[in-house]
Amino acid sequence: MIAQLTGTVLTAGATSAVVDVGGVGFLVATTPQTAAGLRPGEVATLHTALVVREDSMTLFGFAEPAEREAFELAQTASGVGPKLALAIVSVLAPGELKRAVLAEDLNRLCSVPGIGRKGAQKLVIELKDRVLVLEDAPGGPAPVAAQDAWRAQVAEGLQGLGWSARDADAACDAVAHLVDADPDISMALLLRAALNSLARR
Repeated sequence: MIAQLTGTVLTAGATSAVVDVGGVGFLVATTPQTAAGLRPGEVATLHTALVVREDSMTLFGFAEPAEREAFELAQTASGVGPKLALAIVSVLAPGELKRAVLAEDLNRLCSVPGIGRKGAQKLVIELKDRVLVLEDAPGGPAPVAAQDAWRAQVAEGLQGLGWSARDADAACDAVAHLVDADPDISMALLLRAALNSLARR
């Protein structure tokens, strides 16, 4: 089990990164928020989970241990694979997932692409006793790098989670005022605001 990687970031996309550890480049699938905090050429530490399938091995990486814990916990529910678990952690912070399950907030759970009402009900039933261990992930990733770059990064991250290009553009429009009000707003906050705007539609 590879539990952590520390190395130089070679590339960082919307939902993945390549990290050089001792000359070996590890491809890591990430949440948009984690990817937004990675900068090529800089050293980064990712808390990882290795998912082994019959025909593949996929490494998932997170900025905080709490996010990895939520990712692994989500997969204990029937019908939730790593792709859907990554979407859950991308939309809901660990503390938000905990509160949504305990409060049986089906609308909040349905804001995750790929989760319908029946799936949300199943998550509540199966995870209610397990989410008590989850805690909020501390801190936040780096601020938005460039005024013109945030739209592309947010849109790419949303499309990576399964939203259409049209929905992603609409979400960017909905959160543009946040960037105007605070140019130093973090990409994580911007992505969460964009996801919340989509959940309200």
